[in-house]
Amino acid sequence: MTNADVLRMAQDLDVKFVRLQFIDILGVQKNIAITSEQLGKALDGELMFDGSSIEGYVRIEESDMYLRPDPSSFTLFPWRPKEGAVARLICDVYNPDGTPFAGCPRNNLKRILREASEMGYVMNAGPEAEFFLFLRDAEGRPTINTHDSGGYFDMSPVDLAENARREMVLTLEQMGLEIEASHHEVAQGQHEIDFKYDEALVTADNLATFKFVVRTIAYRHGLHATFMPKPIFGINGSGMHTHQSLFKEGNNVFYDENAPQQLSKEALYYIGGLLKHARGFTAITNPTINSYKRLVPGYEAPVYLAWSERNRSPLIRVPARREEGTRVELRSPDPSCNPYLALAVMLKAGLEGIKNNIEPPSSTERNIYELTLEEREQMGIGSLPGTLSEALDELEGDEVVRAALGEHIFERFITAKRIECDDFQIKVHPWELDAYLTKF
Repeated sequence: MTNADVLRMAQDLDVKFVRLQFIDILGVQKNIAITSEQLGKALDGELMFDGSSIEGYVRIEESDMYLRPDPSSFTLFPWRPKEGAVARLICDVYNPDGTPFAGCPRNNLKRILREASEMGYVMNAGPEAEFFLFLRDAEGRPTINTHDSGGYFDMSPVDLAENARREMVLTLEQMGLEIEASHHEVAQGQHEIDFKYDEALVTADNLATFKFVVRTIAYRHGLHATFMPKPIFGINGSGMHTHQSLFKEGNNVFYDENAPQQLSKEALYYIGGLLKHARGFTAITNPTINSYKRLVPGYEAPVYLAWSERNRSPLIRVPARREEGTRVELRSPDPSCNPYLALAVMLKAGLEGIKNNIEPPSSTERNIYELTLEEREQMGIGSLPGTLSEALDELEGDEVVRAALGEHIFERFITAKRIECDDFQIKVHPWELDAYLTKF
């Protein structure tokens, strides 16, 4: 797709409005709506916006920023009328001098992908983002009353979200995503829609689109979709298991037919890098206080620093498929993360493993959830940070992950999240009232 292609398609499809979408450091999607008459100006990168209003971007005296749309991301919003249609373009953020803005998460991922390219690699990724569907009250406000009481792979009439999920799938397909499966998840009201893996930048764009579409279609069905990791105590939270592989000259470098387990040295070193830096990048892949309500033993959440081929209790699993489908699955991320930053830190950690020949420990076939603390210590199995504050401490001490973010994003992310932790710390929460109000 070129700029000329976009202009021609916009005219042929009777596009009246275009949403220029981008994302802030915390992973919140933003957009500026323009009329079709301004599309040429936008495609030429001449559209300016106030960057000081966006979380983690720039100070007020540095506020002028420019949006540069990616022509390949042009697509219509299928739920809007075809007459006077609405389209979208995903944008990168640039400085007034024409250089990429260091605080743009999409630019940052491109930077790490160039590092991989210099080593001869292309990263493919496939996330599995889970979400909950909740009912709305009479005023349209979200509740935490689940839409159904279904369980894993249940069908109607137990799974009451089939129609909403069906429309989500059809809409995502119309917007260019290839959907592989959709189903009810383990917890009541919890769902999953899987789209096909792709090169990392496309996958990050697709994940941003996925979250936007799911929430939009849910709203049209009178529901509230949330990617909050742990909205309800006592049932499973929502994860975003992320499958990763590296290709070189069209071949999957993680596959070695003659190696033990048919896993190449690159695959093992990549796993070693992920395990070494997992504590350092957890604040990025699990960026909210609520994320650590999911990362606890007992609800299938991976908290232990180990890997396995079949066992799902360690942090990393290697699915059984080989040859082109050889990949590693990092099971800790959750869907509240910024997809561009999450893929950047995972890739950077894996590349460091390859650069430095970081050998992972032996694979673990035992159910780690059933091991005692002493047994885990004897086996050298550590765990992820238990709180966001602890995760931020680990991030500050991990030079590799800091480099994956760049100093601009790193400093502003840390500042924003420390404020979040402090705010949580000083608030009085319902648990405290339940536990102490009548006791003391």
